[in-house]
Amino acid sequence: MRVLFVDDELSIRLTLPAILEQQGFEVAVAESVSEALELINHRPFDVLLTDLNIGTPADGFILVSAMRRIQPSAATFILTGYPDFQTALEAIRKQVDDYFTKPADIPTLVSTLKQKVHRPRCSEPPCKRVSTVILEKSDEIVERWLQELTVDARWNSISISRDEQINRWPTLLTDLAKAIESGKTEVPAELLRCAATHGAERLKHGYTIPLLVTETRILNRVIAAVLQEDLLSMNLSTLIPDALKTGEYMEILLEESIRAFQAAQIPPRIAASGQSKTRAKAS
Repeated sequence: MRVLFVDDELSIRLTLPAILEQQGFEVAVAESVSEALELINHRPFDVLLTDLNIGTPADGFILVSAMRRIQPSAATFILTGYPDFQTALEAIRKQVDDYFTKPADIPTLVSTLKQKVHRPRCSEPPCKRVSTVILEKSDEIVERWLQELTVDARWNSISISRDEQINRWPTLLTDLAKAIESGKTEVPAELLRCAATHGAERLKHGYTIPLLVTETRILNRVIAAVLQEDLLSMNLSTLIPDALKTGEYMEILLEESIRAFQAAQIPPRIAASGQSKTRAKAS
């Protein structure tokens, strides 16, 4: 596979191409936009791997556009030290195949290059919705959520198994994705019941309301991170409303879990006494 690698940093030009060649790539190197454009116009490539900021900010997209026009079958990748939302939006607009954050993880970079080169590029624009990504990445979301929980010392005092900690989150994520996909403005009743059961079960495991809030906040953060990482494949016209709806749904589910948690804290005798007094007053 023939790779055109473009970067204005000498140290990277001396190291990364050598690593790629050890992995079986044939690498041509350029240090400027003009030099890279000359190579694009006169030599065939399977891959363009370019720094985002070569001479001026974001001029790596100039090379992406040139490669897509002159050699449309070549895969295009961006390297950036400072990824942000605007960079991701521009990458989508230019239909970059992927982008990597410096310093790039070499095994991931090599694996991604090989996969994208052998996979025909879809000519259609990015089309995934938030619900699709949540369904596809449900297991990953739960695993990353668990990893973040382990660094919070407040969970050390709770005796709970891995399965009990995961509890109903996979079901909640699946139902959440379906609700977002349906476009309903109200949270479905089955989703509320699932959240209520989750809250009551958390009480049995020794949780507190602050822990309920924290685990939901962490889940929200993980979902947002997963969506950002998959931004190149997403439909921007539905991204913001779907993301807002996801946040609203999570808040409603948390409220339902807290209500069930608090209700389960009331001893049955007190609850029954309260109901009797209410009936007496009514009569």
